[in-house]
Amino acid sequence: MEKFSRRDFIKWAVASTGVCSCSFLDWPNPVSALRLWGAGEARAEEGHLKEEMFYRKLDSLRIECETCPRRCQVAEGKRGYCGNKENQGGKYYSLVYNKVCAAHTDPIEKKPFYHYLPGTRALSLAAAGCNFACRFCQNWEISQARPEEIPHYSLTPDRAIEVCHNRSIPTIAYTYSEPTVFYTSMYDMAKTARAAGIGSVMISNGFMNEIPLRELCKQLTAVRIDLKSFSDTFYRNICSGELAPVLATLQRLKEIGIWFEIIVLIIPTLNDNPEELQRMCAWVKANLGSDVPIHFTRFHPMYQIQNLPPTPVKTLEMARETAVTAGLHFPYIGNVPGHEGENTYCPSCKKVLIRRMGFAILENCIEKGSCKFCHHPVPGIWSKEQISL
Repeated sequence: MEKFSRRDFIKWAVASTGVCSCSFLDWPNPVSALRLWGAGEARAEEGHLKEEMFYRKLDSLRIECETCPRRCQVAEGKRGYCGNKENQGGKYYSLVYNKVCAAHTDPIEKKPFYHYLPGTRALSLAAAGCNFACRFCQNWEISQARPEEIPHYSLTPDRAIEVCHNRSIPTIAYTYSEPTVFYTSMYDMAKTARAAGIGSVMISNGFMNEIPLRELCKQLTAVRIDLKSFSDTFYRNICSGELAPVLATLQRLKEIGIWFEIIVLIIPTLNDNPEELQRMCAWVKANLGSDVPIHFTRFHPMYQIQNLPPTPVKTLEMARETAVTAGLHFPYIGNVPGHEGENTYCPSCKKVLIRRMGFAILENCIEKGSCKFCHHPVPGIWSKEQISL
């Protein structure tokens, strides 16, 4: 663990105070949060449906959803796996269009994004539903719920942009649950926000089909993908998902050219095998390149996995060293505040470029996208100009 000077501690304390103040104001109840943000009166709305963008009609009023690889075939009057879309008369409708069940402002580092506008905040939004069922989900109360089981409140794109402008927030984050399952709402909000000079980032499991992904990326400014494991068995048994479509999403993001980062939650005995991590890092290097940031994050007992201990720090350090050995330039350790693995280092001169303590930025030595010491370019989105049209 890196030791911090008294000056660093004071910087961290001041930054943390700002974060805590923000969290105190931004209550979990979207109604309370939106009132405090000065965005008008939030309200519950019933019956506001929006036809989904990606589905095809079948016989007997059935449809096939084309947003994610599950390709649910849904009979009239029924819903797909995610539970927040419904076939009504042979048309597939979102039940959460322009609705949110969670609304906060978070440090962008909490997503985590380490190479995207460090030190800024994001308006973070979610609606109920997910196309996975991860046994370790930290937001299971909303991701595994149906819309009628938890309160949702109206939030139009114009109102969200008003919040961002009022509070000088440069980014909207679609997060907490799985944005793929509220795709139509996310797409329309991101498109409107982009025209207003506000960036949009998606925090996703990556389980999305190619055409929807490519269309969405035209409106987004960055993506963060959860790579749950490098084992399809893990995906199927622990997440009720599949690995191959997630890897395909990562390759498409690289091809599209949008900025993206990867997070890997390391769970003791389930996905911490050194050989598996070696294969994962080798795949990332070969298919995505050396410069994609990869965050190895500490697990804490949650939801249906309460019998395992928190991830040992040494395991996270092993994973990070595995990434370095594989040739990855920006491997990080997450959920261990104060660890040297939180910092960004220049891949050329090796000096600390961004020093972090949890979500707080203590020092930033990146100037115009380059190391201020040796002028080596550092990939990422470092200024608001980079997210402007």
